[in-house]
Formats: sequence, structure tokens, C-alpha cells
Amino acid sequence: MLPQFGFSELLFLVIIALIILGPKDLSLTMRKLGQFVAKGRSMANEFRAAFDDIARQAELDDLRKEIEDLKRDNAVTQAVDELKSVEKDINESVMREERAVAEELRKKPDAPQASDETQPNSKAEPDTPVAADDAAPANDPQDKAAS
Repeated sequence: MLPQFGFSELLFLVIIALIILGPKDLSLTMRKLGQFVAKGRSMANEFRAAFDDIARQAELDDLRKEIEDLKRDNAVTQAVDELKSVEKDINESVMREERAVAEELRKKPDAPQASDETQPNSKAEPDTPVAADDAAPANDPQDKAAS
């Protein structure tokens, strides 16, 4: 802390310096004293700026750590990661099934797609043979001879 001088104390110091140094050397001495004070102030400012930079850097490091902790502990991020892993598993299982179906289709010979019975608008008769019990007696020649 610098001592505080009033106008009267400053005037007293100037008169003493004028008597001791003389008028020629007083101006040179005042210039040197001013340069010394300026150098001291610049050193103090550099020192203060260095401490400010260190404090700012420490704050930035703390903020970076807090941000990293928030990123790690963020529940939304964890949920998104879990959803991505589930989506990946589902996509892999679907792709396996598609590959299996495609492999099955390659192994089987070409078969008819659908029979006439399975199509609802089909007017064709089924190709299945009719049983003897279902046949009409008038069409059977053995029944005519027996009657």
C-alpha cells in the first residue's frame, strides 16, 4: 500500500529535492524517477495479468471437468445410447432373417406360387379325384346292370 501524500507534503519534498540536487539535476532525477515508477507499474500489471490468466485457466479447467461429468452422467445420452444399441440388435436380427429366407429360396426348386384352391376368385374345378361313395349311381354302369 502506497503512502498517501497531500499537496503540502509533495511541495515540501520538491523544495527539499531542489535544495539538495539543484535545478540542473532535478529534472534529470525526476525523469529517472518517472521511468522507474513506470517500470514498476508495468511489472505489477504483468504480474497481475499472469495471475488473472492462471485463475481464468483454472476456471476453464473446472468448467471443462464439469462439462465432461455432465456428458458422462447425462441420462438422455445414456438413453440414446441404449436405444442405438437396441436398434442395432434389431437391425442385425432382421438382416439375418432376410438372409436366411433368401438362402432358403435359393435352395428350393421353383414351385408353383399358389394352387387354384387357395385363390378365392378361381372358377376351375379342383384336381382331386372324387371318391366312389360320392359318385352318382346313374353314372356307374355296374349299378345299372344290377337293377
